[in-house]
Parts: sequence; structure tokens; C-alpha cells
Amino acid sequence: MKKKLLSVIMCATMVSALVAGCGSSSSADTTTDTTTETKTTTDATATDTATTDTSASDDMSIYIVSKGFQHQYWQAVLKGAQEAADELGVTIDFKGPDTESDIAQQVQMLNNALNNSPDAIGLAALDTQACLEGITKAQQAGIPIIGFDSGVPGAPDGAIVANAATDNYAAGELAAEETYTLIKDKISSATATVRIGVMNQDATSESITNRGSGFIDKMKTLIEADGKTVSIEGHDKWENKVEGANVIIDVAVPAQVTAELSAIDAQNLLNKTDTICIYASNQHSGEGLINGDANLGKLGNSIVGIAFDSGELIKSAVKSGKIAGAVTQDPVAIGRNLVELAVKAAKGETVADVDTGCKWYTANNMDDADIAPNLYD
Repeated sequence: MKKKLLSVIMCATMVSALVAGCGSSSSADTTTDTTTETKTTTDATATDTATTDTSASDDMSIYIVSKGFQHQYWQAVLKGAQEAADELGVTIDFKGPDTESDIAQQVQMLNNALNNSPDAIGLAALDTQACLEGITKAQQAGIPIIGFDSGVPGAPDGAIVANAATDNYAAGELAAEETYTLIKDKISSATATVRIGVMNQDATSESITNRGSGFIDKMKTLIEADGKTVSIEGHDKWENKVEGANVIIDVAVPAQVTAELSAIDAQNLLNKTDTICIYASNQHSGEGLINGDANLGKLGNSIVGIAFDSGELIKSAVKSGKIAGAVTQDPVAIGRNLVELAVKAAKGETVADVDTGCKWYTANNMDDADIAPNLYD
């Protein structure tokens, strides 16, 4: 009897425990459901806020593929991009190949960007055709691409939603206008042919070629307006030979983007006896021009030197008079505008190209308030 009673008591105890356990499970399920409902409401609120507040961009990532890292110019672009990213609360990943000849390396960086599934991509293409597969994949994935610096010329329609860049053709024209005032008398008084050298880093990048084309076209127009004839020589992209011309515009493009080859191009132009002026269309070429003259001493004396961009070497040469003047972009503004456009595009907002501007500077104005911030070291 005692054993039977003990068994009844134990069964009753087990039933009570089971009931309590079921009650706990039901309570936990209710809590989970409530949490899920709360989380959904919070996400919806965050989405609404992000739609109305352009600074609410938490967790947004932008992958930026530049042309390189070897120039201080790109470091200035990065500075502007990081400033904007910090202000807008987004994450950026800024990459660039070892040199601006490393097209395959840049293509791999673009592929890496796609593998990371960013909200937007910034791209300054070394070669649009080489990047075409990655650009197409970005389009298919709905990832907006913002072009910057030279942009992405020749990309498929709609692939590049906006560009943050200098109007490089106009910048080349500005360089020609300012240069012509310095050499006009030499041209008009010459009794024999005179030569103007143009140093281009390459003949494929839109930014570089446009600065060269803007300079060449405007210089030709200005010279011809004064009754002189012009022959353009040196490279197939620009060549337009005219026999017996008063002025030869001699275009030099190195086989590879190296400091040594650019310095050799400079020396070849400097050593031509009819050269009166040399224009270098970016920081790399400008430094090549200065280095090429190191043992010749012709710049600032018998030959007028003109540069583009800045950097410590070019700034020093302008200040000393070795380089008569240069055109500066605003690389910090390029970086800032790139990120601002990328954030807007990632949110589905309408975006448009931004011209980030340029200015002519000399030893007389390089410390002015509107010039100095653009002259990076």
C-alpha cells in the first residue's frame, strides 16, 4: 500500500513539472514573437529616417578604385573621400594599383569590389575596355558606379550614374591661354620654326588625353589667330603635320609610365635647339620635366616650363621660377564629391556630374586663400 501511494505521489509530481515546463515554453515563444515585432518596427523607422536624412547612412559601404597610389594627388583624393565618409557615417575602402600602367591589377581590384557587394563603387578607369566585364556585373547587380578623376569614358549607357571630376579639356585650355601670354613674343618675333613640347603621361586615360588635347587645340587656335601656322607632331593620336609651319607642337608619350622614361622624354625635348616651351599635363609628367632638367638648367632660362597638379617638387619649382606656372585641380573636392554622389546614388536619389574646377597658379598667387588648399605636398 505504501509503495502504491508513493507511486501515485511521484506521478503527480512529474505531471506538475511537465505542465510548468509547457508553460515556460509558451512564455518564451511569446517573448520571441514580441522581440521580432519590435525589431521589425525599429527597422522600418530606421528606413524612413534614412530616406529623409542624408546623413543617416550607417552600414553603407563604398568601394573606391583609383588609378594608383604612387602620386600624392591620389592621397589628396583619399583625404577628401574620408572626410565626406566620416561626415556621412559610411565606410569606404580605397584601393589603387601600384602604378598607373597596372591595368590588370586595377581590374582585379574592381572584381574584388564586386565580391564585397558594396552599396556603390567609385571608379577612375585606367582602361574602360579592360574594366567592361566588371562594369557590366555591377549594372546587373544594381550597384551604382560613380566615375571620378578621368571617369570611365566609353562605358555602357547608364553604367556610370555620375562623375566627380575636373573638366580636363577646359583645364588644358586654361594652361594654353596662360602659357601663350608668356611665349607670344617669342613666337611673333621668331625668324625660324619654334617648338612647343607637350608631355603626356599616356594616350589612353581620358583625363590626361583631354588635358593634352585642350592645350594643343587652344594653343593652335591662339597661334593661328596671330597669323602663324602650326604643325602637330610626335604621336599618332594628335598628329597633324604641316610642312614649313612656324610652330611645331611636339607631343611626347612614354612607352610605360615610369619616372625614368618621362625624364628621358623631357631631356629629348629640352635638347632640341628650337624648343621654347614645354607643358607637362599631370604631376607625373611635371616631375619628369623637372628631373629631366636637373643637369641641363634650361627651365626658367631659355625654356618656359608649365606643369599640372602640384606635389612638393612642382610647388618648389614654381616658387623658384624654374616652372613658370601650373594648373591645379581640387583633388580633395573630387574625393568629397565622389562619396557624396555615391551615397545619394546608393539611396536611389537622382545624381548628376560635378565639375570640381581648376585654377592657374604661379609664384605670385600660390599662397592665396583660394589656391593654397589645393596644392598638396
